[in-house]
Amino acid sequence: MAGLAESGSNPDVDLLYDINGLAKDAPHWLDRVVEFVGEYGLLLAMVLLIVWCWWGVRRRPGGAEEAASSVAALVWAPLAAGLAVLVNVPIRGFVERPRPFRDHQGLEVLVSGKTDYSFVSDHATLTMAMAVGLFVANRKFGLVGIGIALLEGFCRVYMGVHYPTDVVGGFALGTAVTLLLSPIASMMLTPVLKAVDRSPRAGGLVRGRAARAAEREALPTGARPELAAEERDLAA
Repeated sequence: MAGLAESGSNPDVDLLYDINGLAKDAPHWLDRVVEFVGEYGLLLAMVLLIVWCWWGVRRRPGGAEEAASSVAALVWAPLAAGLAVLVNVPIRGFVERPRPFRDHQGLEVLVSGKTDYSFVSDHATLTMAMAVGLFVANRKFGLVGIGIALLEGFCRVYMGVHYPTDVVGGFALGTAVTLLLSPIASMMLTPVLKAVDRSPRAGGLVRGRAARAAEREALPTGARPELAAEERDLAA
């Protein structure tokens, strides 16, 4: 893989220069914006998107099983991202691909101090893993998350700190870890979230009061007193 960086005549390097060349022609303030967005902003945006989706899921009418399953998928999204980055540690050490600015002259490098290896991109891995996990939980939010991940990948190349194939590798790694381990994660996390849902104090993390009230209204009259007592416990 490191050999890909040695020649400027391959598509990977050509695309690197094309995208990074945009930074040379852009105003200084725009480069600073992309630097912040690509380094921190999009990761924060992805976390906030997951929180936003969780807030909507816990307010959505539905039973305990459905709510626990949905929240479990959202919990898995950041866990999968962290696991994918751990998987990337030995991959980086095995490939040992230098950062593009070490082998190629004339790049506009917006972030200094990057001394580790380039393949694969941690930022691309993190954002895509969270986006795919979010997509499993909610397709509408997931599509927005995938858009954020794609923008993150573009920013990393624009900033001159990664090759396009570093980004593609990160997307593949994040997607693979999230999807391949999703069934196991669901089996482990869903019972935990169901137990949390039954907790008088922590149950609101899985379902809000409106969702519980909607479930109570949908149940036969004889089953409602027990649920009403549970609502009083939650309010306590």
